[in-house]
Amino acid sequence: MRGMLLQMTGFSGAGKTTIAILVAQRLREEGLAVEVIDGDVYRLNLCSDLGFTKEARNENIRRLGFVGQLLARNNIIAILAAINPYEDIRNEIGGDKVFINCSIDKAIERDTKGLYAKALKGEIKGFTGISDPFELPVDPDIVINTDKETVSESVEKLYSYIMERTAK
Repeated sequence: MRGMLLQMTGFSGAGKTTIAILVAQRLREEGLAVEVIDGDVYRLNLCSDLGFTKEARNENIRRLGFVGQLLARNNIIAILAAINPYEDIRNEIGGDKVFINCSIDKAIERDTKGLYAKALKGEIKGFTGISDPFELPVDPDIVINTDKETVSESVEKLYSYIMERTAK
């Protein structure tokens, strides 16, 4: 089995981390080596020196992408779960692009971290989708519509995609 890098992109609350963790569990049950590169976790550790300007966000993704590329090169399935809002950096990093498509209204409704409420009140500046842009992926390899699919359906869709791609 060969490794691969999957770049998940989508709004905060779209379901990136949830799907990544559940898919990773399933892949591990199949005996596959997999690592979830959770943008929130890595930002606290590997990228704690970075802010939220476009340049800092791009550097954050470059670092996460570098880790993912190293893992993939060593036959590990690396799932990068980060907002990753800019198309140019997605193209720079490479790997398979996974668009976790969820309307901003649905993401606001979910607001699992309370971040949208703060951003809408102006308490968080430069928040993706509210006061900072999110560039839709131009040509994603797979689109997962989390505002229309159940979590199970989304997990199955990504799991099947990975199994098909790594078997080649």
